[in-house]
Amino acid sequence: MRRRTSSRQTAARADALDSGVPRTASPAATYLDTDEAVGSWLASVRRTPILALDTEGASFHRFVDQIYLLQLSTRDAHAVIDPLPIASPAALGELLADPQVEIVFHDADYHLRLLRQDYDWAIRNVFDTRIAAQILGLKAFGLAALLERSFGLKLNTKHQRADWSTRPLTADMLDYAAQDTMHLLGLRDILHDELEAKGRLAWAREEFERLESIRWADEEPGSAFLRVKGARDLTRRELAVFREVVGWRDATALRLDRATFRVVANEVLFEMARTLPATREALGKIKGMPRGILERDGEAMLAAIARGSAVSEDDLPRFPKGARWDRDPAFDQKVGALKSVRDAAAERLELDPGVLWDSVNTIIPFSD
Repeated sequence: MRRRTSSRQTAARADALDSGVPRTASPAATYLDTDEAVGSWLASVRRTPILALDTEGASFHRFVDQIYLLQLSTRDAHAVIDPLPIASPAALGELLADPQVEIVFHDADYHLRLLRQDYDWAIRNVFDTRIAAQILGLKAFGLAALLERSFGLKLNTKHQRADWSTRPLTADMLDYAAQDTMHLLGLRDILHDELEAKGRLAWAREEFERLESIRWADEEPGSAFLRVKGARDLTRRELAVFREVVGWRDATALRLDRATFRVVANEVLFEMARTLPATREALGKIKGMPRGILERDGEAMLAAIARGSAVSEDDLPRFPKGARWDRDPAFDQKVGALKSVRDAAAERLELDPGVLWDSVNTIIPFSD
C-alpha cells in the first residue's frame, strides 16, 4: 500500500458555515495521510463540543465495503483523513465516544455501521440531519436538497459514485468529499432550531438514541441467495441452481474484490437457473453475460449449474416458513383503528405516516 509522506491541502472551494451563516472565504480542508498529521489535527480539535462526520465507502465497486475516507468538520476546521496508509486513529474513536461531544451526520445509519465494522466504535450523542428533516415534515430530505433549501447551495454530484478505494485521489474528488461535512454544522443549527420551534426536538432525540446500537446483522453462511430480490419467484429446483451460481459469483467477487453486479448481474444468474445452459455457447446467448467472465470462468459456471441440477428432491432448498398466526378479527380491527389514528395524526402534523409508525409497527410517541 503506497504511503504519502506529507499532508496537503485539498482544492476545496466551498464556503464553511459557522452557526448557519455562510462565510465568503473559508479554509480548505486539510488532507491527512500520516499518523503524525492525523494525531496533530485531532489534538487541535480535542476540546470541540461538536463534530460533523462523513465517510466514503466503495460498495458500488468493491465486494468488501470498508471506509476509504473520513471527512470531519468543526466550527473552524475541516479535514479529510485517508485511513488506508495509517493506523486506526484511536484519538478519533475517543472523541466520537465522548457523550459530551455531539456528532453530526447526514443519514447516519450506513456510516455508523461501517464505523462499527471497521473500528468497533460505538458513537454516542448523534444528531442526524436527515432524520431531523423528516420529523420536521420536509418532503425532500437529501443533503443536496437541504443545503439548497437552507443556504441556496447547489452541490456538485459529479463524484457520487466514484471509486473511493482508488489511489491517488484527485483534488476534485477530495473537494467533493470535503463538502459533505463543511456545511453540516450550519445545517444542523437550522434544523435544531426548527425542531425546537415546533416542539419536536424530543422526538428527534429519541430517534437519534436508537442509532447508537446500530450494526450489521449477523448472516447465516450460505443464505445470501435467499435475499436476492426475485428469488421467491423461482421453483425449488431453480432455487437450487440459483444457490450454486450465486455462490460461485460471490466467491469470484470476493476473490477479485469487485461488486457482485460487476462480475455477473442477478438477472443473468436468474436466466441461468431457469434455462439450465449446458454449454459455453448456450451461456453466451444469455443477455448480459460478460464475455470476459464467460471466457475465463465458463466451465466454473457450468459446473455450478450441474451441481444445482443434481440436488436430490429431498434436499432442494426452500424459503424458511414465517410464523403462522391464527387470524384474529378483533386484532385486525385494532390495527386498522391504529392506522386510521396514525394517518389522521400524520396529516395534522404534516408528516409522512411512516415517521410516526415504524417498520415493526411501533407507534413513536408524539403529542399535539
